[in-house]
Amino acid sequence: MELHEALVASAARASQPDCPAGTPWYISTDMTLETIRCPKCSHAQTNQVECEACGLLFRKFEQVQAREKEEKSAQSGQSGLKSERSGSATKIGSVLALVVVTAALTYVLASSNRPESVPPPPTQPAETVVAEKVTPDTAAKPAPQRIEQTPAISAGSPLEQAKNGTVAIETPWGTLGSGFFLTDTTIVTNKHVVVQDTSQLDEFRHKVKTSRQLITLEQESIVELRNRLNRMEDGPTRRQLIIILQEKEKLLTRVLPIQKEEEARLKEMEQPRSTSGIKVFLADGSEYTAQSVQVSAKRDLALLSLYSAKAVVLKTAAKGSVLQQGDKVFTIGNPSGLRNTVTSGIFSGYRQDKETGEVILQTDAPINPGNSGGPLIDARGQVYGVNFLRLRDTQGIGFAIPIQAVFEEFSITSPTGQ
Repeated sequence: MELHEALVASAARASQPDCPAGTPWYISTDMTLETIRCPKCSHAQTNQVECEACGLLFRKFEQVQAREKEEKSAQSGQSGLKSERSGSATKIGSVLALVVVTAALTYVLASSNRPESVPPPPTQPAETVVAEKVTPDTAAKPAPQRIEQTPAISAGSPLEQAKNGTVAIETPWGTLGSGFFLTDTTIVTNKHVVVQDTSQLDEFRHKVKTSRQLITLEQESIVELRNRLNRMEDGPTRRQLIIILQEKEKLLTRVLPIQKEEEARLKEMEQPRSTSGIKVFLADGSEYTAQSVQVSAKRDLALLSLYSAKAVVLKTAAKGSVLQQGDKVFTIGNPSGLRNTVTSGIFSGYRQDKETGEVILQTDAPINPGNSGGPLIDARGQVYGVNFLRLRDTQGIGFAIPIQAVFEEFSITSPTGQ
């Protein structure tokens, strides 16, 4: 801006008659009398104070022009500063973006060589919608879950009685689940809680073996590249190959210990398991071992035999008793290892399995991993169902098997008067 104004001023001076230094451009000295020309209307006169034609005050005009020039100069400086700051910010942003992209690329390259460290989720049961059984992988490392606060329960209330009759179940292969006393010596739970899922084991075995094959191929590739490196002359290509080899060996060093841990875990899972090692924990924390296990052939149900003077039998809803949509219900169980957890919701409706024709109960009461086998009860503490699954990748959609199906499946007589 200043250069532009200087050029304009120079051109303006060049278009005017020559003047002594310090003389305003509008004063002409080539006349006999000192004559000036008004910068506004170009009127020629000898009066150097005020234009006789338009009344312009020359000194004031000069002051205004000087002030405008100073303001323009200040604005130009601020604009340059903003531009400089903007440019610096852009450079910093570009550098940060490059760092982020580089880090992301490094992570992707590293992750691509790392075998899976956890077993796959349980196989989907055949239901009307894509669903999953809600059992976590192991007892030692429960997955974090969103658990609602346990509602306030007064001592001796129906909810308190139902909570005291609900148990936590732990299997030798690490499965966590729930159950409840149906009689003083019988606990009902889900079959998938007390029977190991062979399909899950098969899939985990496949992943571990595939990872081992990929590691072996990578080791052979490194040997081949190193032999090739030894035959190459020094140059850019050889130095580039050295870097590639170093990165490959570094990644392999990180992957091998993880692979060994997974292979040891697979070996442990493949050991023959006995249901005699199933542990049952009562509400007061006392620990027992199940005496026997009986599983259903067609339903996700199982019975455990256990003898304890502390057994609290839950009341079951009378045959023919139905829940109405919107009725308040509660689930009790062992979600993610958090024992004696009570969550509430409403009864959403009855649904039918298209494959089996079985009627199941839908609720929005949270059914999280570890809740499987626990009771679905009403506000009076009466059991209407056995929790067994939730919809995959959803919240607020869980299902329970009607309690009457338990009596039918195992030929148990429903308690009198219920």
